[in-house]
Amino acid sequence: MARVKRGTTAHAKHKKILVQAKGFRGRRKNTIRTAKAAVDRSMQYAYRDRKVNKRNFRALWIQRINAAVREHGLSYGRFIDGLNKAGIEVDRKVLSDMAIHHPEAFGALVASAKGALVYLKDTTPNAFEGAVS
Repeated sequence: MARVKRGTTAHAKHKKILVQAKGFRGRRKNTIRTAKAAVDRSMQYAYRDRKVNKRNFRALWIQRINAAVREHGLSYGRFIDGLNKAGIEVDRKVLSDMAIHHPEAFGALVASAKGALVYLKDTTPNAFEGAVS
């Protein structure tokens, strides 16, 4: 009978881990036990940070929209409220891009959002203003 060399599957598994650990520092890149732990942890970080990345970008878009809207005399919350009341559905990524690259179109959106806000148009004094003065 012919001789059978063993360990090919184990060698393939180890090789797969070590390829994923390429670029790590120290023995994390070439010792299978530490490389496996490092790769497992790196996969956990990658999974978590894919979600964190979405959060960070949404926060960035909101900051950009807020800065652009304040130049037109509104706050971010009132602007979004006005867009909802006007029936305009544009996501924050597109709004941020419009604020940077197409300010005149963004200004038109702000104007339509202002027009939809009834409580900014109301000029009648309320009961509290009479009590203060």
